[in-house]
This record gives sequence, structure tokens and C-alpha cells, in this order.
Amino acid sequence: MDRPIVACVLAGGIGSRLYPASRGERPKQFLEFGGDRSLLSQTMDRTAFADERFVLTRESFADEIHDHAPEAGLLVEPAGKDTGPALVYAAWRLRKRFDRDPVLVCLPSDHHVGDDAAFAAHLERAAEIAADTGGLVTLGVEPTRPATGYGYIVPDGDADELEGASADYDAVERFTEKPDREEARRLREAGAYWNAGIFAWTPAALLREARDSPLAPLVEALEAGEPERGFDAVDAVSVDYAIMERASDVFVTPLPVDWDDLGTWDAVGRTRSDRDAAATNDRVAGEILSVDAANNVVAAPDRHVSLLEVEDLIVAADDDRILVAPRTSSQRVREVVDRLRERDAF
Repeated sequence: MDRPIVACVLAGGIGSRLYPASRGERPKQFLEFGGDRSLLSQTMDRTAFADERFVLTRESFADEIHDHAPEAGLLVEPAGKDTGPALVYAAWRLRKRFDRDPVLVCLPSDHHVGDDAAFAAHLERAAEIAADTGGLVTLGVEPTRPATGYGYIVPDGDADELEGASADYDAVERFTEKPDREEARRLREAGAYWNAGIFAWTPAALLREARDSPLAPLVEALEAGEPERGFDAVDAVSVDYAIMERASDVFVTPLPVDWDDLGTWDAVGRTRSDRDAAATNDRVAGEILSVDAANNVVAAPDRHVSLLEVEDLIVAADDDRILVAPRTSSQRVREVVDRLRERDAF
């Protein structure tokens, strides 16, 4: 490909569903979760194929980014307003750095990936598709279960009709936000993908689509050299809702690797745990005594947790904070954080 590939790693979120391990001053991308390197550091390894790499974050995290990604450039968004404004801002900033419009590969810093080499190869392919089509490319993961915590991508099934297309990408028919279990089951059977939140596009393509979206005031302000005004003019919104679901030239390419979004304790237990001696619980950190207990996630560093006749629980302890919740309520942990913030106790 005759243009540079630039990796843009998003690391501005807090990860409130992983409370109490993830807190305001200690976001999940800086945590290790059973390994000896942070999630951000591991993500940077997966982007080594790129010609240049940048981390997009908020001002309060900027000083610590270098400890986890010393090889990366730094982009600091004026305000935390979800992935829509953040990625438009990154596209505007990075477009100005290169003589020729690069291809941006944008990905979160908090994913589990089973095969880093295969993952990198598919990201490179997504960049090629973005350059060839001039459109917006999203990577889709084949579902392994009818998950309700992920969005879904429905391909239109007419890949052969795309001019110059190969068999490894398709136009997107529609996006579906987090469905109920029955709808998730139907989508999986129909060949839909999980929306991994990983994208490839040129800055020109994203800014073109953003001009005809709720983020148009931000684009106008950026082009006027006033990013702070632009962030003030828009609401917090995901890039999926603001742009991807409205754009016309959107394509999906498969990401056939072992993948998970480490956004909840359920996911961390599923992918980052050591089974206890009885092979019945997911131990992320700490020690477990299990008596007739099964399928619990325990994340309690430097603690011993005894489980007696309980199933499907989250037990997470960090510093002076403890969370106990049903494992099926992993997505609702952010509601606890919202209540704590109301009390100024987060």
C-alpha cells in the first residue's frame, strides 16, 4: 500500500464496569488482570505492524501513558465525550501530520486477543480495504454465544456485487445495538458479527461522513482551529451511533480470532482467570476456598476468599472497596459507580 498505516489506540475511558479495580485515577487500560503487563501495553504490541502509533486519551491520564506505551505518540482530547468526538478529533489531528492521507486503524486498549499475529494481519487487511474503497471499515467477530452486551453488524450478503471486492469483506446492511437474548440468538443464526469497535478509514473518509452527522459542529470548529469550541458544541456519543449507522460506504471484514471485550468482570473471568483447584470458579486474583460453589469470578488481590454454596457471583475487592454482584449483572456495575459519584465517593 502506498500510504502510511497509523494505529490509533483509544485509552481515555475509565472502565466503570470493572469497579473497584478500575477507578477514576486508575483506569482499566493501566491494569494487568492476571498478567505482568497492562492491557494498554499488550495492545501496543499488537499494533507493531503500523508505520506510526498514537494513543488517544484524556488529559488526566496523559502523564502515565508513556509508562505503558513509550513508543507511541500522544493525542489528548479536549474532553471525554465518547468515541464519536474522540475519533473525529484524532482523524483531524493525524491528517495534519502527513503529506499523504494515511489510513487509520482505530482500536480500544482493553481487549483480549488469542492470536496477536493473526489479529495484526487482519488489521492490516482492513487498512487495505479502507484505502481501496475510500469507505469506513469495521471488523466483525463471529459470535460464539448469543451475547447481549455487544452490538451486532449485519452484512448485506452481496459481497460479489461490490466492484473489485474480494471474498473477505462485505457492505454493511445495518448495525444493531445490544439486543435481548432472543434477538441475539436470531442475529447469530443469521450470520451477523459482533461489533468489536475496531475500525479502519482515512481521515478524509471519516471527516466526510462526520460533516453529515450530529458531529458536524465539531468538524466545523476543528477546521476553524477551535477544538475546545467543537467539543462544547456536541454531546457525548459513540462513533457507531453518530457516524457508522448513518454512513453509506460502510464495510465489514471478519476478524476470525479468539476475542473478547474486557469491559466486565464476567469477561475478565472468562478470559483472564486461573481455575481454582476444584476447577469450578474463575480466579482472577487472590486465593479461593470453595465449598460447593461454582462459576464465581473472584478478583481479590492479596486476600483469601471462602465461597460456600454460592454460584454465579462476582466477588471483587480492591483497597477498601468490595463488590458482590450476580455474574449476570456485570453490565450493571456502572450503576454502582453512578451512585457513588452522586455521593462524591467514587
